[in-house]
Amino acid sequence: MSRTGPSAPGCPIPPPASPEVRREPLPWQHPKPVEDDSSVPARLKAIMESPSYCEADRDVDFLHLEEMRGLRLQVDYAKPEMLLARHGITQTIVVFGSTRIAEPAAAQRTLEARRAACAAHPADAECQQRVRIAERILAKSHYYDVARQFGQLVARADEGRDGSHLVVLTGGGPGIMEAANRGAFDVGAKSVGLNIRLPHEQFPNPYITPDLCMRFHYFALRKLHFLLRAKALVVFPGGYGTLDELFETLTLVQTRKIRPVPVVLVGQDYWRQAFNPDFLVDEGVIDPEDRELFWYAETADEIWEGIRHWYEINGEPLV
Repeated sequence: MSRTGPSAPGCPIPPPASPEVRREPLPWQHPKPVEDDSSVPARLKAIMESPSYCEADRDVDFLHLEEMRGLRLQVDYAKPEMLLARHGITQTIVVFGSTRIAEPAAAQRTLEARRAACAAHPADAECQQRVRIAERILAKSHYYDVARQFGQLVARADEGRDGSHLVVLTGGGPGIMEAANRGAFDVGAKSVGLNIRLPHEQFPNPYITPDLCMRFHYFALRKLHFLLRAKALVVFPGGYGTLDELFETLTLVQTRKIRPVPVVLVGQDYWRQAFNPDFLVDEGVIDPEDRELFWYAETADEIWEGIRHWYEINGEPLV
């Protein structure tokens, strides 16, 4: 139905067009009739199934081309950035540590299983070494409890806000990272896990907030998001991955590419053997002040109070 508009007396004004439905289809809404050319179906099938016909943002093979690396880097950064912003997460306490350090009960089961497996082969050197390693993991398993307690402390420090102002952030894997996420989970708080795609299938730990578990393609972008909002780094005993994150952070602080943040090494006995900064100072390859970029702690309370004290000295708020 039309009506007469006041600005154009007597001129019919048509109703608004439907945003989706047409009364008459457009010519390209139907294929060329087979009656006109019997080869049409095969030709259309070849055209529409060709990779060239797939829109670029839906063409996975295209997006994985070498030439598209720059675009993949952008989206690998952008998606986590948008998700974290959407959840109001502005500050994080980053926890690193070994994926192999299980909770005490699990570590005990592993040790017992290895001892049983070696009982019939007491002279098998490799078997006995596996037992010794399991014993060492069990000895370090108390750090799982420390990381879990620390996760609880961080989560409780933000109570009274919106629950996402200061959160625990880990690499999303098992072991120490699981423990820190689990601590936040224990008290009903959010926590973040940043996984990475690897050649072998892996699973995130089950205590990360579901909407805050992210998987990266590039290590570089994952590292960037580890530090963008970091208010402190807490580093438990770990291997190559833990050392990588620790040394990269210390280098960035040493060179002032980022503002200094508290770096806490948990387990002085372990770290004194894994990393000897006093030797590096004596050798002249780092300066004495570089030795002051971190300190040691043993318990969850020591870690948390040390971080709070660092911010008090610097006259900055932590939360």
